[in-house]
Amino acid sequence: MMKFQTITLALLTLPLLVTACATSPTGRSQVLLVSESQMAGMGEQAFNQLKQENSVSTDQSLTRYVNCVSNAVLAEMNTGMDWQVVLFEGDAVNAFAVPGGNIGVFRGLLNVAENQHQLATVIGHEVAHVTARHSAARVSTQLATQMGVSVLAQTTGMDPGLIGMGADLLLTLPYSRADETEADRLGLDYMARAGFDPRESVTLWHNMARASGGGPPELLSTHPAPDSRIRELQQRMSAAVQTFEAAQARGQRPACQP
Repeated sequence: MMKFQTITLALLTLPLLVTACATSPTGRSQVLLVSESQMAGMGEQAFNQLKQENSVSTDQSLTRYVNCVSNAVLAEMNTGMDWQVVLFEGDAVNAFAVPGGNIGVFRGLLNVAENQHQLATVIGHEVAHVTARHSAARVSTQLATQMGVSVLAQTTGMDPGLIGMGADLLLTLPYSRADETEADRLGLDYMARAGFDPRESVTLWHNMARASGGGPPELLSTHPAPDSRIRELQQRMSAAVQTFEAAQARGQRPACQP
């Protein structure tokens, strides 16, 4: 009887998995069991939690700088979202973007990202996780594992408890190595299209490596090693520089200063 029930459940859930299959911007296969609106709700809850747990910076000059870089990158992406950018106090060398249009940057990152181009590298990378729906894919997988695909399929309204669980997952689940590599690839294109020099991305990751000391900065905790990341970036640098030069020729010349 148990074997029959298992087979029946598999047959019932297979159509859901097939219809939930999606493709990332670079052609990678994904399984997405939660909608963009559901992810936006999770992202909003997660971001509010982070604002409760961390002090928002009152430094108006640095806040304007972070917004200047972020807005220049976002303007070239046509995401259809109204993004909120917040600078947090704290020494963490970290930044993040969550579904729904929220970006957080910790002040400690500005000690490592030494100019607007290097900060744009990080912003482009983090926003790429959202546009490529990496968060949705990892939350879908985890929720399906914890709840069962058939149960998740029945929660079409996404009750508040499930949103809360998803918000917690957004804050704790690491991205995969493939996600990180794809975000690097997309982020490099985003920053170049906005008129930021993609060659500075290599300098940023050298800075990250130097800042690691006895352990990696938080931003690097689940990422590829800087050396392998730099090699990947350099392989795509020629095309990125062409994109950057074309953007500059169109008048895309950001001048963000801290």
